[in-house]
Amino acid sequence: MDMLEAARSLGHAIQSDEAFIGMMLAQQANDKDEQLQNLIGEFNLKRVALNSEINKQEKDQAKISALNDEIKDIYGKVMANPNMRAYNDAKSELDQKIDFVMQILRASIEGQDPDAFQPQAGCSGSCSSCSGCQ
Repeated sequence: MDMLEAARSLGHAIQSDEAFIGMMLAQQANDKDEQLQNLIGEFNLKRVALNSEINKQEKDQAKISALNDEIKDIYGKVMANPNMRAYNDAKSELDQKIDFVMQILRASIEGQDPDAFQPQAGCSGSCSSCSGCQ
């Protein structure tokens, strides 16, 4: 198997992994959650209004502060939504697995045995920015 075939095989393995499937299901739940979608839309509109106010020549600091408070409030509601929490948990699980895969790939590129390499939490796989393995 050449590298491109192996990469495609890895892509299929990622897409069939429970963590990936869980994230995709959580994303679909988010997309179907009308209340969440309304909050996200409201958040985006307020953010545009805030950016517009910030870019004005004569800024209204009270309006900027009020918009900023509204954005924080909406963001809190978005992040408190059960579907969004489930999505973030699922995405975090997938991200951790992908980080480990990337560490193995980086170690392999650096000449380490991919079968012997054991990823460590917090390790980027690059020794150039590391203070040493523990």
